[in-house]
Amino acid sequence: MKLYRFITGPDDSEFCHRVTQALNKGWELAGSPSLTFDAERGRTMCGQAVTKEVDGAEYSRDITLGEY
Repeated sequence: MKLYRFITGPDDSEFCHRVTQALNKGWELAGSPSLTFDAERGRTMCGQAVTKEVDGAEYSRDITLGEY
């Protein structure tokens, strides 16, 4: 089964830690990161898609992607 996540958040060290944690759990980067500016809050927001192959599991909408 192939899993997909899109990690989002403010452009800060916490966002980088979340992506780093995913990479260390076996997720792989899927494309380039994206950035946008939230003018209302005055901060840059970023996102990064990640994917992961999981053997022996079948997809269900009930799975919690962050647990993989």
